[in-house]
Amino acid sequence: MSTEKKYSILLYYKYVPVADPEEVRVAQRDLCEKLGLMGRILIAEEGINGTVEGTQEACAEYVSYMQSDPRFADMNFKWSEGTGTAFPRLSIRVRPEIVTTGLVDKDVGPLHAKTGKYLTAEELYEWYEQGREFYIVDMRNDYEFDVGHFRGSLFPEGLYHFRDLPNNVEKIAHLRNKTVVGVCTGGVRCETASGLLIKYGFEDVYQLHNGMHDFIAKFPNSYFEGKLYMFDGRETWAFGADLPGHQVIGKCRVCGVESEHFINWNDETGIRKHGIVCQNCCAQGKVILQHGYKRLSN
Repeated sequence: MSTEKKYSILLYYKYVPVADPEEVRVAQRDLCEKLGLMGRILIAEEGINGTVEGTQEACAEYVSYMQSDPRFADMNFKWSEGTGTAFPRLSIRVRPEIVTTGLVDKDVGPLHAKTGKYLTAEELYEWYEQGREFYIVDMRNDYEFDVGHFRGSLFPEGLYHFRDLPNNVEKIAHLRNKTVVGVCTGGVRCETASGLLIKYGFEDVYQLHNGMHDFIAKFPNSYFEGKLYMFDGRETWAFGADLPGHQVIGKCRVCGVESEHFINWNDETGIRKHGIVCQNCCAQGKVILQHGYKRLSN
């Protein structure tokens, strides 16, 4: 009988008032250290946002603990298979926001009753099947979009990072009277981003509930093409990546060949970059490889 440990990764968030984020941070560190969990957790007065990895038993105990707290009792946890090495350490921090928006006066999101209507994975799948008119707006970073996205997604020019959205929303102004669906990895960024679209005059705004992660798990190799970028040691993930129908849509930023190989490098001006560069271009020295940091944050 095998005694090999099975690992899981939990992805979760919830916007909920937290009166004392520091108290939650200390409790989270004590709990995670006790259970042997590694990962990243951000806590703010507006809620919690985390990704942690541990044994299946430890993850189940973590979920049970969180659900015993009235503030987090109904929080959705997205499970995926872990490796045991997805995170090198445990990082738990108190921040002004659980997702950096760059907004000085933040008046959008669920705590301000200004966010898009929830659209489930099942509903989005049916919309595609029915040929309904709607427009997917990808709310992630450019390197996330490159390796995988929904069929027909729009990614506004100049939107290199999620925090760029407020300054680039006019580039999709022609959709103000259309049905727009904001999408992101686990749903947390869309809570704010869909609210921003409403703030800037978009009339029929939805957000994909529980994000791309939930859709891929339920409908692998369908309307999400490529792989989902993950901010952990896996780099990319797709349920069903080894099954017929999986497509590689990522392309090397140097030569254009199909690739899902991510690296950190410096461009010709010395600015650090993170994205897809094929192994052949790396081996030929076509980019200046950068060392000293793993990846950009989300």
